[in-house]
Amino acid sequence: MRRLIVNADDFGLTRGVNRAIVEAHRKGVVTSATLMANGSAFTEAAQAAATTQLSIGCHLVVVDGDPILPPVKLPSLTGSDGHFPVNLSTIAAKALTGKLNPDEIEAEAVAQIHRLQSAGIAPTHIDTHKHTHMFPAVLRPLLRAARTCGVRAIRNPFVPPHAVPSWSLFRNLRLLRRSAGVIALRRFTPTFNRLVAEAGLLTPDGCFGIVVTGSLDDRFFQHIAAAIPEGTWELVCHPGYIDADLDLVRTRLRQSREKELAVLTSPEARSTLANCDVELISYRDLAP
Repeated sequence: MRRLIVNADDFGLTRGVNRAIVEAHRKGVVTSATLMANGSAFTEAAQAAATTQLSIGCHLVVVDGDPILPPVKLPSLTGSDGHFPVNLSTIAAKALTGKLNPDEIEAEAVAQIHRLQSAGIAPTHIDTHKHTHMFPAVLRPLLRAARTCGVRAIRNPFVPPHAVPSWSLFRNLRLLRRSAGVIALRRFTPTFNRLVAEAGLLTPDGCFGIVVTGSLDDRFFQHIAAAIPEGTWELVCHPGYIDADLDLVRTRLRQSREKELAVLTSPEARSTLANCDVELISYRDLAP
């Protein structure tokens, strides 16, 4: 049996992103979404979620954003400006050199999850902005936060082999670099699996879409559908509409969001999954 969760990240980032995610669920193949507690359109996203059957999780942010807790309580996570660092490399360096305070990560994660719960949402799962929970130093406190808040599932951020076609890597240097980075980070997979199992949380077998973030098109979608192994997997996506709100956000994903929306809502997307004998499920089905 091959099952696929299609999860839209960045719910709550802008009103245009919110509208696109709801549309990709109602008219397309998106089954789940992760909501940013510190997103500028959080309130609108929470209200929209109540009108859908989306499985809603928390998109935990410890990089490229603002904390929920006062920055003075998060000295290892925030800079002198009170913000999280912009670049993943900064958090990665701190995670690998023991310079992150796990109590701070846990407290901030609990605060972000609680914001969803206070809005009437029972999060079915968690993941992280820019997949920072690949690093054990971030993962451990996040698992404690999930257990504290009663969240039962977490994204497996590790990409299986053959997640993207080899021909695409030699035609696109950016994809080649991202693929090389993802392969290097696979060394954390055994630790991830062990820590998640010890915490008693559920997780898919792995994740598609990370390498092609910003490049997802019909050809990549068809390749992913055909490449899904036996088991339960997740496809990460970022649909959205370009609007004035998005212009104010620091993100490289702009025109690509509307292109992804077109892929996810096309009639061919659902038929492609059916032809490949892939069953669409949500995180709610994974952790009922």
